[in-house]
Amino acid sequence: MKILKLTMLLLAMGTTQAFAQGAPIFPKGEKAPNVNHVGNVWLYEVHAPDSTFNYGISVATFDPGARLNWHQHPGGQILMIMEGVGYYQEKGKPRQTIRKGDVVKCSPGVVHWHGASPESGVTYLSTTPAQNGKTVWLEKLTEQEYFGGK
Repeated sequence: MKILKLTMLLLAMGTTQAFAQGAPIFPKGEKAPNVNHVGNVWLYEVHAPDSTFNYGISVATFDPGARLNWHQHPGGQILMIMEGVGYYQEKGKPRQTIRKGDVVKCSPGVVHWHGASPESGVTYLSTTPAQNGKTVWLEKLTEQEYFGGK
């Protein structure tokens, strides 16, 4: 709960003028190398884990059709969808459509993927505890899985 409150505070810290004009609160960040995903993804680290706050906060921006490979987070992850339309799917469960304003809780150790829909990019703010280790990358997401097949 503390992580969510801090994250919401960080979101609220964006300037009123920028927010009113529809400008992004955070910069787009650096384009990520296509190692564990398909398409263009940009990452901006809002907060790196440190000795006081042992979790990271990042913004990820996906072009339409961009998506991550299957992976898991040993400590879990929370995604707060800030813009666009995307997908989230846990292994063995149906794919979910996610939209601006949605909050997705990725439970610790649960294999899943997330990314943008084919028609829309998606941007989310993520909080990830660091105490249990980094993201564990697994197999590549297939086209059939991405488009809703099994």
